[in-house]
Amino acid sequence: MKQLTTIFLASALLLATAAQTKNSFDLSGALVPAAQIESGGPPKDSIPAIDRLKFVAAGDARFLRADDRVLGVARNGVAKAYPVRILNWHEIVNDSFGAEHIAVTFCPLCGTGIAYVSKAGSKPLSFGVSGLLYNNEVLVYDRQTQSRWSQILAQAVSGPLKGAKLSTVALTHTSWADWKQRHPDTLVLSADTGFGRDYARDPYAGYTQDLSIMFPVAGRSQRYHPKETVIGIEVGGKFKAYPFVELAKIKDGKTTDTLGGKTLTVRFDAGHRTGAVFDAQGKEIPTVTAFWFAWYAFHRDTEVFRAK
Repeated sequence: MKQLTTIFLASALLLATAAQTKNSFDLSGALVPAAQIESGGPPKDSIPAIDRLKFVAAGDARFLRADDRVLGVARNGVAKAYPVRILNWHEIVNDSFGAEHIAVTFCPLCGTGIAYVSKAGSKPLSFGVSGLLYNNEVLVYDRQTQSRWSQILAQAVSGPLKGAKLSTVALTHTSWADWKQRHPDTLVLSADTGFGRDYARDPYAGYTQDLSIMFPVAGRSQRYHPKETVIGIEVGGKFKAYPFVELAKIKDGKTTDTLGGKTLTVRFDAGHRTGAVFDAQGKEIPTVTAFWFAWYAFHRDTEVFRAK
């Protein structure tokens, strides 16, 4: 009997250890429930981040159509466009704007493109794809400490840097035609990435129209289609979502709102399906463009803008 008990305890320990280790990452002590961190299927780094970057001028980006989606960053006097058709296959671009290192990240399952200053405190970082998901959202990892970071929370949820936060930078989700018009001198991430990927093919075709969500989430809301695009923002510890379907009801696409005691101006362009939020001084505030289900899963106490 004693031998059977020992075997049972040993087996239970092995199972518990396996549950805390996924894709070779130790998730013990994570800030989010380790049991809710899923392996998305691909092993660590099998979705390769882009580190050796090539850019082309706007006029040479002939592989892009006018309505192709891009993530745009204008910083330190430089404008760059990152085509979603490339990011679908890589999810992370480790880039720099002058002397400042910036990580541009994209999660196809959540529709989230977010850029960060690539350092925690004074520690410089570069990022890779862990192959792990939490609330369907990509968990990136930094190569320096192997800590895992939630893209939406901009926070390390496990590993040596657990609890550390990243500074987000303003990033625009828009069409190639719109970004090129705003920044005719923009650089464009080249499809010559060094990887054998078919950037003309969308591996997530039909996903944005589908009601289904691929992996479990902490909470669901039926208020909107799960893939309804929203602009999410945090001000003073308060969260608010601005669904595109609501913003499209505003005649000129501009509205004034308050959140966390601050006055905000929201500008929305229905034609290019893009929007931004500005403070009382007219400075753009970094936001998160996401599918409704993803924003709600992380911020179930969120306020929601409704057009009058």
